[in-house]
Amino acid sequence: MKRTILTVLSFALATLAFAQGPGHQRTHIAHHPRVNQVNRRENRQERRITDQRKDGDLTKKQAHQDRRNLSEINQEKKDMRKQDNGHLTKADDKALNKQLDKNSKKIGN
Repeated sequence: MKRTILTVLSFALATLAFAQGPGHQRTHIAHHPRVNQVNRRENRQERRITDQRKDGDLTKKQAHQDRRNLSEINQEKKDMRKQDNGHLTKADDKALNKQLDKNSKKIGN
């Protein structure tokens, strides 16, 4: 019985961790201005989602979806950085900002 309860609790905590989106991104990485700029935008969007959820402007389901979208953008950023020794190219930056623009318009709608 204890094992079952621990398994269920572990699964619940893992699910909650995933549902929180990308979390706080470092914004002062030396020699990575494009990465810092994208990280700042991700942080602002995460903060907007949290604030709108607290105010009741977003449903739990919508907040989860917005965070999932933000998490996918964050994963794409990580994949792009792996390809370019930790940097983002101008094309990567443009693509990520386009996605963040689209995501920003969806938050709260």
